[in-house]
Amino acid sequence: MTGELPPDGEPAIRTIAMPSDTNPNGDIFGGWLMAQMDLAGGSTAWRHAGGRTATVAVDSMTFHRPVKVGDVVSIYTRVIGVGRTSMRILIEAWSRSRQGEMSKVTSATFVFVAIGSDGRPRPINQP
Repeated sequence: MTGELPPDGEPAIRTIAMPSDTNPNGDIFGGWLMAQMDLAGGSTAWRHAGGRTATVAVDSMTFHRPVKVGDVVSIYTRVIGVGRTSMRILIEAWSRSRQGEMSKVTSATFVFVAIGSDGRPRPINQP
């Protein structure tokens, strides 16, 4: 354990890292992990915006440790800012090894924009 605990609540998504997601060294591709984070953030953004959204930016991302095949990856999300058409969502990726060790793998802030039926930004439906 790294001394840090995962965020409270249920993760937006949980998945298992598989052999098809590895680089030649046997570690999970960072791009695969980023895609899982985008899926989780997109789900949260959809619920918060009341419809279609698009990812428009990702703040810097630092990978703290590799994810190995068989690790259970949990992605936690939290809306941290809302504008007229966009929202900032903090996304944390945590992994649980086969030995049961939980550790934060990475985190980043993703920016999503609410999209209307015409494909253009629209105001967010505030809950």
